[in-house]
Amino acid sequence: MILLIDAGNSRLKLGLLPAGAPHRRSDTQAFDHADPRALADWLRALPETPARAVGVNVAGGDRGDAVARIVEQACGCGIEWLRAEPQTLALRNGYDHPEQLGADRWAAMLGVLARQHAGHPPFMVASFGTATTLDTVSSENVFLGGLILPGPAMMRAALAHGTANLPLAQGVATAYPTDTNQAISSGVAAAQAGALVRQWLAARTRFGATPDIYVTGGGWPEIRTEAETLLAQAGAARSVPTRPVYVESPVLDGLAAWVLQTAQRPE
Repeated sequence: MILLIDAGNSRLKLGLLPAGAPHRRSDTQAFDHADPRALADWLRALPETPARAVGVNVAGGDRGDAVARIVEQACGCGIEWLRAEPQTLALRNGYDHPEQLGADRWAAMLGVLARQHAGHPPFMVASFGTATTLDTVSSENVFLGGLILPGPAMMRAALAHGTANLPLAQGVATAYPTDTNQAISSGVAAAQAGALVRQWLAARTRFGATPDIYVTGGGWPEIRTEAETLLAQAGAARSVPTRPVYVESPVLDGLAAWVLQTAQRPE
């Protein structure tokens, strides 16, 4: 059994690749970084101890080291950390300095790429987490680049903490807000959805084809209605209806693809 680890800014997410069914990843488990005991208890309660652990870490060195210590104590193995590189499997990295790309973004693109068939259309991976990232991959499996902006919760928190009179808003997005909570929630949803549509339009212009969109992250439900509405309007104006596909844990899917495909390489 192989342990898959996504150490994100907000949470730690894990999955398992069972030895008897290596192409069927387990359901995702999530833990708070502030509760290391929960992770240790979960690992020790597994019916089979993982023999190997692979992961990505964007939570910082200290948190990564803490997770590694727990895994070492519970499983007796270290963690192989995947990092962005010029090419991994079939995915090529278009960053000027490939090592600067976040490992979670790289793994998520690998996870979505593993779902594709030969001759697939270009696609976007939109992750709405602590930060929002919008990445585009061509039909030739080249990562062209992407956007980073504050995630929905961070946007709301910035307004609450950086101003004297604005609340930490919880409201429903609407076209014409009539109270402050609605105004903030609508502004956040519009900013997130607008960035997504901007990249969708950029990809349409670049490729002359409609990119598929895969979305993930805890912030997606907050901006989903706004994003789907704007995408539908943009698509209808070009007679190319489009609808995002939700993927629960593309980072773990990418780690699984990396493990499985590298294991199949000839010596």
